[in-house]
Amino acid sequence: MKTLKLVAAAALSLTTALAGVAHAQVSVDPTKTVGIASILGWKGEEQAKGYRDIEHIYKTHTIARGASVHPLPVAARQIAPTFAFDGKTWTIDAYMRAYRVSGLLVLKDGKIVLEKYALGRKSSDRWTSFSVAKSVTSTLVGAAIQDGKIKSLAEPVTTYIPELKGSAYEGVTVRQMLMMSSGVRWNEDYLDPDSDVAKAGQSVTEAGVNPMVSYLRKLPRENPPGAKFHYNTGETDLVGVLVSKAVGKSLAQYASEKLWKPYGMERDGIWMTDPGGQERGGCCISMTLRDYGRVGLFIAGDGMAGGKQITPPGYIAEATRREIDNGTPAPGGYGYFWWILDNGCYSGIGIFGQSVTLFPKEHLIIVQNAAWPKPGGKELSAARSAMWEGVRAAVR
Repeated sequence: MKTLKLVAAAALSLTTALAGVAHAQVSVDPTKTVGIASILGWKGEEQAKGYRDIEHIYKTHTIARGASVHPLPVAARQIAPTFAFDGKTWTIDAYMRAYRVSGLLVLKDGKIVLEKYALGRKSSDRWTSFSVAKSVTSTLVGAAIQDGKIKSLAEPVTTYIPELKGSAYEGVTVRQMLMMSSGVRWNEDYLDPDSDVAKAGQSVTEAGVNPMVSYLRKLPRENPPGAKFHYNTGETDLVGVLVSKAVGKSLAQYASEKLWKPYGMERDGIWMTDPGGQERGGCCISMTLRDYGRVGLFIAGDGMAGGKQITPPGYIAEATRREIDNGTPAPGGYGYFWWILDNGCYSGIGIFGQSVTLFPKEHLIIVQNAAWPKPGGKELSAARSAMWEGVRAAVR
């Protein structure tokens, strides 16, 4: 029960925090810059089609795959979990129907023990990540440190984004940004049209300055840096800007060089861009279900790909442990753009049911893509957590 409460709390935070995605996408059709439906407002079939077809709706950059594909062997023993939830026993098929899950993948010891699709999705279809992208951006920070492009997590963000000098971000470190503890005031209430999340990054207001940088550098300080966790969608995009500036490449190109090509993703990825043409560090990478699984395996393998250390040894372990109290009881908390839960797992979580969840002691990875009827909530998150427990029981 404690685990369910933690997962639900995380999902509720994400529901509010990630609403800014509705204001930062750019239509591929210039005649629909205002009229295009917000991605947060899609329902039913519009979700199912839109989530797997983002590049034809919004402007994106391609994360190019390489020449080889990392194999995902199918285990001899496949699982058929059942689990108790809401007073009844569920099968995986019933769970997927009830909670509009488009893809569910379970890897045990690197092998597929369950793989299912629904909502008209095929195994070759990509699906948008929403905030799972944050966890990828955190990984690219590690890659930039390994490459010597970011000196350390203790470096001030102004070293890499000089436009922030003289702002409330003066003195904030890269590590504090990854922990969402900059201390800069930010209103995440997406029901409030005057909130920061509703207004930030909608358009380029200063020539040559990323729209999110332009907006955030005008905000005041509320807490000392590192003192308090405060979920801030804008700052996750800011970390994406930081990585791009540090490495001198787009996030899509860097992700291709550090993850897609060396680890052997099966299909090009797609990364949504903001009005300034910058990939959004906090949102919206599209990839296949199996490629989400490969991201999980890369993380489980301490950032090794193609026989090379992509992130510094130990960086992944640091990123996926409790670095700061996020308001949930210990040992739950927040790492570097990863949610740490009290059941021995850590998870990259996105609204509408996206998650890449790792149980490291069990060598278990569970990937879910979905089109939940709303961004999050206690029942939705509790059902997913119950499914996790059913899977864990089935692989023992």
